[in-house]
Amino acid sequence: MNTSNPDSSKHSSVRPDKHVKLFIPGPTEVRPEILDAQAQWMIGHRMPECADLIGSILPKLSQVFFTNQTVLITASSGTGLWEAAVRNCINKKALTCVNGAFASRFSDVVGLNGKDMEILSVPWGQPVLPEQIVERLSTGEFDAVTVVHNETSTGATSPIKEIAQAIRAMPGGEDIMILVDSVSGLSGARIEMDAWDLDVVLSSSQKAFALPPGLAFCAVSDRAMAKAKTVPARGYYFDFISLAKSIAKNQTPATPAVSLLYALDLQLDNMMAEGMENRFARHLAMRDRTLEWSKSKGFEIFVTPGYESPTVTCLANNLEIDISALNKYLRGHGMIISNGYGDLKGKTLRIAHMGDIQMYEMEELFAAMDGFFA
Repeated sequence: MNTSNPDSSKHSSVRPDKHVKLFIPGPTEVRPEILDAQAQWMIGHRMPECADLIGSILPKLSQVFFTNQTVLITASSGTGLWEAAVRNCINKKALTCVNGAFASRFSDVVGLNGKDMEILSVPWGQPVLPEQIVERLSTGEFDAVTVVHNETSTGATSPIKEIAQAIRAMPGGEDIMILVDSVSGLSGARIEMDAWDLDVVLSSSQKAFALPPGLAFCAVSDRAMAKAKTVPARGYYFDFISLAKSIAKNQTPATPAVSLLYALDLQLDNMMAEGMENRFARHLAMRDRTLEWSKSKGFEIFVTPGYESPTVTCLANNLEIDISALNKYLRGHGMIISNGYGDLKGKTLRIAHMGDIQMYEMEELFAAMDGFFA
C-alpha cells in the first residue's frame, strides 16, 4: 500500500487471496464488504460523527432484539456481558441452568462474582425445560435465572419463550430476573425480548451477526434497570446505569471499537434489507438441510429431537471418523468445520450454518464432505 500521500482517499485490500471459508460456530465467515467497512477514517468517540454512527445503529439493533427497551453496546466479548448481567441483576440467589460448556461458564461467572447460586444440571445435548426450572424456583429463594438460549457446544436450543411464561406464572415470578445468553442465537434463531418478557438478552458480534469479534450487545428490560439500582458493587465497566446514561446520548462511557461500529452499521442495513423473518427462515432451511445430509451419511444427531439449533448442528461421532483428517481434507477445498467442544472433542463434530452463509455454500460443503467419505 502506498502511504506517501496522507490525503489519498484510495486504499487497497491487503487480504491474501487464499481463504478458508468458516463453517465453524464462531468466529463466523465475514463478507469482504463488511471487512472493508472497518477501513473508514478514524473518528473521535466524542465527535458528533460517532454519535451519529451509534444513532444509526441503535434503532436497527433494537429490531434485531425485538425490543423498545434499552439496548447497550460494549467493546467486549459476550463473556463480558455475562459479568454485566450477573453484577447488575442478582441480589439474593441465582438458579444457573447448565446444559453445555457455555452454560457452565455462565454459571462459573455467577460464582466468581460472589453471588449465591444453585446449579440446575441438565445432560449435555438436551434443552433446559420450563418444568425443571419452575420446580427449583418454587422454594422462593431465587431472584434470578441464567440460561443459554442456543448452546454452541451441543447445538441445543432451549425453549426460552415457554421458560419465561412458566416463570412469570409463578407466585413472585414477575420479580425474577431472566438472564439469557443468546450469543450464537440472536439474529439467526428467533428470540423476542419484549414479547417474551425477558430481562437481559446478550449476544456478541462474531456469531450469527457475521461480524469480526470485539463487540457485544444486550437488551435490558426496564425491570432489570430498576433492579440494577438496588444492587451494590455493580463495578465500573459493565454498570448498566452508566451504560444506559451514555447510550441515551448515543455515546458509550468508555472508548468504543469505532471501526467495528462501522461494520455493524452496514451489517444491520443488510439484515434489515433481508428482513428478520426471511433471515430466520434461511437459518432454519440450512439447519434442516444439514440434518438431512447428516442422517443420510449415518450420523446420529447429538441433540434431543425437536430442539436442534437453527445456527449450529452438533453430530455424534458414531462413525468414529478422524475429525482432524476430515478438516485437513476440507482445508484443501478452502473450508473448515468444527470439532466437538471441550469434553466433547473427538466425540462430536459441529457444522455451523449461521450469519451470512447461504444454502449454495452449504451444498458446496456437503459435496466436499461427500468426497472425503467416498
